[in-house]
Amino acid sequence: MKLSDIVYASFEEVKAMPRFNLSELPRKAKWYLQPVAWLASFPETFATHTKIKKINMKGLKPPYILLCNHNSFFDFKMATRAIFPHPANWIVAVDGFINRENIMRNVGCFGKRKFISDIRLVQMIKASLFKNNYICAIYPEARYSLCGTTAILPDSLGKMVKLFKVPVVTLIGHGHHLRQPVWNTKKRKIRTLAVMTHIMNKEDIEKLSVDEINQMIEKNFQYDDFAYQRDNNLHIKDKNRAVGLHKILYKCPACGDETSMRSAGDKLWCDHCHKTYTMDTLSRLEATEGETEFSHIPDWFEWERSEVRKEVESGNYRLETVVDIDSLPNSMGYYRLGSGKMIHDINGFHMETILEDGTPFVINKKALENYGVHIEYDYHGKGDHFSFSELDDTYCFFSRDKDFHITKISFGVEEVYKKVSEKKSA
Repeated sequence: MKLSDIVYASFEEVKAMPRFNLSELPRKAKWYLQPVAWLASFPETFATHTKIKKINMKGLKPPYILLCNHNSFFDFKMATRAIFPHPANWIVAVDGFINRENIMRNVGCFGKRKFISDIRLVQMIKASLFKNNYICAIYPEARYSLCGTTAILPDSLGKMVKLFKVPVVTLIGHGHHLRQPVWNTKKRKIRTLAVMTHIMNKEDIEKLSVDEINQMIEKNFQYDDFAYQRDNNLHIKDKNRAVGLHKILYKCPACGDETSMRSAGDKLWCDHCHKTYTMDTLSRLEATEGETEFSHIPDWFEWERSEVRKEVESGNYRLETVVDIDSLPNSMGYYRLGSGKMIHDINGFHMETILEDGTPFVINKKALENYGVHIEYDYHGKGDHFSFSELDDTYCFFSRDKDFHITKISFGVEEVYKKVSEKKSA
């Protein structure tokens, strides 16, 4: 099945399908595939003049936990070069196995469903570290960064580190978002940097509390690709460098409209008030007339988050949209079940609908069940979608409303989770 295909199936047909095996222990990479992985990774990292800076890494050998930031598929290529000549086991979302499960497992990957707690993952990581004696590579942001800045990290990281008591290394790529942003997947020419840092050893972990471990990880997980670009004077001369930017900068700071931002060439504008911005070769924004509210793209992005936070705090936050519903039971691909109206508010996700085959379909996902949600822009030509998982399935929701911005629902899930968590702990 092609990822671009829309394949309809009844709920009963999907229910009867085998589930992706999340209990299979991670394999050691096949010896004959490891050189293939190197050959697939090294040329592009050399083409981008990627520099890998290693801090406190001398003498460190597997097993250890490698925590990597996530901006594009290039991350995996850079990480493969950074850990050379050592192999690794890689935690990969189930959708990463579509049409290639066997080869993915044979290069050392094992699966997880995004943004959901699953005790089986502990056994997988344990096997990687102590049975395979490998590096276990984890992308804790669980999705590509939307804006080239640090995304939300799960609190469970500290508990995991405390449990296994093996060295922890961070691998932070700079420039990967600029090279291929999620809102415009065309590759750009940009020089990249990776910083690989041994941040904790066994003795440190034994002394530190879970909260202190999380603070240490967060401290070493800070990045801003647009600041990196500006500080290193890295020019992107692609004439279409702003195309897709309205996907993440969906709210106009001049008039407040959330449905009218558009982009083309090197321009970003609002169809409602006609305010226009130019994106220069250093990715700085400048209004063609009047005040430039935000020249730094992440500042605009975080302002949008603060606007959603205000809605949550005031009790006015509520999003609803009619969506097409896809199910991902295994690595064979997605199956369309039907459609329905999805609501997200302070209580979580809610849907009650009748599927194409006449089956009632109900979702009541409480706010604390998801600290984040996965989103994709124009997923293989099928449109923007957001998704979340159960233990044995992943549901993807494609909005039928072209003015519905999945970036806002991403903010909404995170801010609602924070609000409800604070209220619960008060």
